[in-house]
Amino acid sequence: MTTLAVNSLNVKVNERHIVRDVSLSISTGEWLCIIGPNGAGKSTFLRALAGVLPSTGGFTIDGNDVRDLHVRDRACWIAYVAQDPVMPAGMKVFDYVMLGRTAHLRLLASESQLDLDMTDLVLQELGLLAFANRDVSTLSGGERQRVTIARALAQASPIILLDEPTTALDIGYQQEVLELIDRLRQEQKIAVISTMHDLTVSGLFPDRLMLMASGEVVTQGNAHEVLTQDNIGKHYGARVRIISDERGPIVVPHRENPTNS
Repeated sequence: MTTLAVNSLNVKVNERHIVRDVSLSISTGEWLCIIGPNGAGKSTFLRALAGVLPSTGGFTIDGNDVRDLHVRDRACWIAYVAQDPVMPAGMKVFDYVMLGRTAHLRLLASESQLDLDMTDLVLQELGLLAFANRDVSTLSGGERQRVTIARALAQASPIILLDEPTTALDIGYQQEVLELIDRLRQEQKIAVISTMHDLTVSGLFPDRLMLMASGEVVTQGNAHEVLTQDNIGKHYGARVRIISDERGPIVVPHRENPTNS
């Protein structure tokens, strides 16, 4: 079992504190979802874990300091899917997904049959085999999102960071992608840390939620503990009703004193 531990992590951008004293621990097979209003620091926190932004504080995997790892070695442990990833025009979908295998290749080595098979398998799992020879620049927003998730899964890292993984997907593809992530994290023992805007969806699949506001963790726990009217009203400034369901709370916007037209 692999465990990522973060202790009082801080991120500053232009001398401004964006993330302050965030601590968490997650092991393979678990799914933690970070929620919070715009500007809460969710994406910045993920980018710090991915090594895109510098940070201070404790950050270890199985007790080893992540910051001591070479970039390639770090990628063997942590895969990251940005909310709006850059995809180079002219590259085929298969080749883009294959880039996820780069961390596992020796310097100047070419891809092995295992790398090719892994790429094929991931494309099949995500229903993307028909897109294998498509130029990435021709993909729709939803297709791009699925391809970037495929690249992260091909990386076969025990920890995967997903920044708003369903933003560009319609409801059908949202379900497919989230159910796939949920199945793979249990079958392949992957630790998942994601961010999500949809509060109801965030309570359906992850084991735990962490609510951030103004760069700090304000509460964490299971969906029923975190998704409350008080928490959402205080930190989102929203009026909602919470409908209890066995799979998780359903968050419904509440309109006060509606008028008839």
